[in-house]
Amino acid sequence: MADSEKFRKMVEESDNIVFFGGAGVSTESGIPDFRSVDGLYHQKYDYPPETILSHSFYERNTEEFYRFYREKMLCIDAKPNITHKMLAELERAGKLKAVITQNIDGLHQAAGSKTVLELHGSVHRNYCRKCKKNFDAQYILDSKDIPLCDSCGGQIKPDVVLYEEGLDQKTLEDAVFYISHADMLIIGGTSLAVYPAAGLIDYYRGNKLVLINKSTTPMDGRADLVIQAGLGEIFGKLTVG
Repeated sequence: MADSEKFRKMVEESDNIVFFGGAGVSTESGIPDFRSVDGLYHQKYDYPPETILSHSFYERNTEEFYRFYREKMLCIDAKPNITHKMLAELERAGKLKAVITQNIDGLHQAAGSKTVLELHGSVHRNYCRKCKKNFDAQYILDSKDIPLCDSCGGQIKPDVVLYEEGLDQKTLEDAVFYISHADMLIIGGTSLAVYPAAGLIDYYRGNKLVLINKSTTPMDGRADLVIQAGLGEIFGKLTVG
C-alpha cells in the first residue's frame, strides 16, 4: 500500500486527530521557510536572521529589526494552500480537534480552522507597549521606521515570540492537552529542531504518529509512518466525507 493510501486510511479511522505543523505548511503559499536551502538563513543580511529576530536585537536595533520584519515576515497577501484547507475541512467534519502551529502567518485561521494554537504568536497581532492598544499587520506594513501608537505614541511590538523569549505557558499547556488525548498525531513541515516545541511529541501516547516532511527529522525513528514529500502532495489526495 502506498504511503499516501496508508495515511488516508489512518485519517479515515481516526476521530481525535491533532496536527502539529511548521514552516513547510506555508511554503506552498509562497512564505519562505528558514532552514531549507533557499530559506531565509541562506540569504545575505548584515546580521543572520536568527540574530535579527531575537529579543535583544529588537531592543537594541529596533529600526533594523522592523526593516527586516516588514520585508521578510509580513507576507499578508499570502493565501491558504490545500493543506490549510484540508485541515479546516477535517475540523469541520469533527475529526481534527486542534492545529498546533509554529507559524505566525495566520493562514490556518484564514482557511477556516477554529482551534489553532499559535506557539510563536502571530504577525496579525501587534500591541502598543505603553497603552496596550492593538494594531493589525497592515498598520505595521504601512508605518515607517519604528511603528508608533496612534493614540499615545508608544512603541508597537509584534505579538510574536522572538528568540530569547519564552513561549506562552497557556498555549503550551493546551498543546500538551490536545496531543496527549489524540488518537492520531500528524506532524508536518517541520524539522523538529526547535525546542520546546519539538518536545511536544513526547506527550503523544497513541500508535498513529505520522511525520510528513521533505527531509529527515530526528524523530523519524519514532513514527508509525514517515512520508518524505511535500504536504500539498499528500493532503491533496485526502477526501473528507
